Amino acid sequence: MSLDQSERVTSPAPERPVPQNKRRRRTGLEWTALVLTVLAAVVMVAPLLLVLLNAVKSPQDFADHGPLGLPSGIYLDGIRTFWNAVDFPRKLWNSILISGLVAIFGVLFSVLNAYALGIGRIRGRMWVLVAFLLATIVPQEALLYPLYIMFKHIGLYDTVWSVIVVFIVIHGAFGTYLLASVFGAFPKELLEAAALDGANRRQILWRVVVPVVRPTLSVLAVFFFIWTWNEFLIPLSFLVSSDHQTVQVGIATLQGERIMNVTTISASALLGIAPTLLFFLVFQRTLTRGLTAGAIK
Repeated sequence: MSLDQSERVTSPAPERPVPQNKRRRRTGLEWTALVLTVLAAVVMVAPLLLVLLNAVKSPQDFADHGPLGLPSGIYLDGIRTFWNAVDFPRKLWNSILISGLVAIFGVLFSVLNAYALGIGRIRGRMWVLVAFLLATIVPQEALLYPLYIMFKHIGLYDTVWSVIVVFIVIHGAFGTYLLASVFGAFPKELLEAAALDGANRRQILWRVVVPVVRPTLSVLAVFFFIWTWNEFLIPLSFLVSSDHQTVQVGIATLQGERIMNVTTISASALLGIAPTLLFFLVFQRTLTRGLTAGAIK
């Protein structure tokens, strides 16, 4: 046998490449988790679909077929009635203005406080954080009377600024508590390198710290906007005039002033939910990126 033949005999056969598109079979536990997730999604989406179904249904269809019956046609008079009765565009603008300003200035308030607590390491840092934490758990009912007296004296009662100031402080306290722990774990090497390059504290904050934690700040802004939009008690207490009320207050006020049929009530609920749902869909990627990216890379 020649040397070439010997090499051909003893050389191992090449391994077959494993197909990359072959999927792993799911286990029973994974199928169970998938089924439970789908059921939970159906339970959460069902009320929204029910509201949408009854919002485009005539009162006669509702009387004949009930809340679960399909409408015989698209009935938009309920939406028009609510739109005109509460001056919906005005209340929509008030809600957007209040929620947007709270989201922006609440995050700014949180960043400045957390920078002093997490990176500046001021004295009594732990007690200050405890005070901010207590501010987030105080019931809103306990704040109404002192805030009412204060806003009456300074002339902010029955203005959107009263609600904006309150929610900036409340949400900013939570944001400060959250970001202080994030800033406390910020890499010291980046801060020292920026200081060696001649950056002052303000430049370190806006050029080094904020770009790194931007995903976390985006998530915080989205949450602040949605939380403020859904608030009811404080806007109801401090926004008396119809021109200053939010969407949520307008819905409750209309239901208390006059008798409405079920389709109009469903239409009001649909118009109250739609802006926040649209806002969430627009910023879904920002929210997902912020949650998965982490605060510090």
